[in-house]
Amino acid sequence: MKPDFLDVDDLGGDGLARVLGLAANVKRDPDAYTGSLAGHNVGLFFEKPSTRTRVSCEVAVVRLGAHPVVLRQDEVGLGVREAIRDVARTLDRYLDVLAFRVFRHADLELLAAAAVAPVVNLLSDRAHPCQALADLQTIAERVGALSGVTVAYVGDGNNIAHSLLVAGAMAGMNVRVASPPGFEPLEEVVARARRLAATAAGSVVVGNDPADVVAGADVVYTDVWTSMGQEAEAEERRAVFSAFTVDRALFESAGPAAVFLHCLPAHRGEEVTDEVMEHERSLVFDQAENRMHSFAALLLHLAGAR
Repeated sequence: MKPDFLDVDDLGGDGLARVLGLAANVKRDPDAYTGSLAGHNVGLFFEKPSTRTRVSCEVAVVRLGAHPVVLRQDEVGLGVREAIRDVARTLDRYLDVLAFRVFRHADLELLAAAAVAPVVNLLSDRAHPCQALADLQTIAERVGALSGVTVAYVGDGNNIAHSLLVAGAMAGMNVRVASPPGFEPLEEVVARARRLAATAAGSVVVGNDPADVVAGADVVYTDVWTSMGQEAEAEERRAVFSAFTVDRALFESAGPAAVFLHCLPAHRGEEVTDEVMEHERSLVFDQAENRMHSFAALLLHLAGAR
């Protein structure tokens, strides 16, 4: 079975631990991995624009000695100019890894079914597993062992929340999520995370009160209230999420050494205040840097798995 990476649990527990260990090593001693993937070609496809994903992935590929091929939707026409399975089977003939940032998770599943090369999810409407790898790497750097760590996510039950639930559960963390009623994570994802947590001595709590989930937490995490593609809902969402801002008072109700995470971009003054973004325990830019190291580690893992 080929090693696709559509969500974090595709790695399995051992694979997740291996990738996180590799990510730490790549960050500590990048020269040791220079040229490790020489001769490989990695496709980076963007149906929606990106800053961190585009730059972190392209730099990671180059540092490993591989060649990045960056493609946009206006060049490929995924599912519009050409059938998705035909795109996958064509790119297969040129590339060793197919990494896609798409709107529809179902498109990733079609790509993975048609391609021989590993397919990597750079973001979909259902999951953002590459971000979750960077999140766990960042937490491990500051807090230490992940097992038993409590992470509180406040905001939309979106793709970030989904992959954080899955990754945290696999690592034996206590993952708490607070979202407004009607904006909770998908029940199927929550159930999957609870099954994973049960085997790793972790826990999953989903509720509607930010104060409840943040109290005593080791990590406080939030994301934008309106994701790309939801711009028409922005005003409505601002009203619904108005009580879900991570401000200084909420952040300080977490544990005394708690750290703050945000996958970026941040809408300062909405989901998070300037005070928290600039807090001495805000790790958002370490987290952004770790997108590069963790993606490099994922590529090394996929190459080894093949």
